Amino acid sequence: MAVMTMSKISECQVSDCSYNNDNNCHALAITVGDEKCPGCDTFTQSGKKGGNPGALGGVGACKVENCKYNNSLECSAGSIQVGLGTHGCHAECRTFSARQ
Repeated sequence: MAVMTMSKISECQVSDCSYNNDNNCHALAITVGDEKCPGCDTFTQSGKKGGNPGALGGVGACKVENCKYNNSLECSAGSIQVGLGTHGCHAECRTFSARQ
């Protein structure tokens, strides 16, 4: 069995997330989506900053079945970007790409 490495979050543009500091995610690992939507399920708004300031966040799990980077519920992209969704109301994985 091949060893997988955790995909890192190269940029997070969702500045009002408690894990975001200077466009970097400091959650140790995020969970992405449900069966259809690549939303960042770890997104949270709070008056406090969270996460580990010395760590760059990674993708702990991906539940988006039709993403070409989803390999056994793990993200196989080298890195991802997180930004506001198409309607501007939630955080989502911008690296999502549908399987062909």
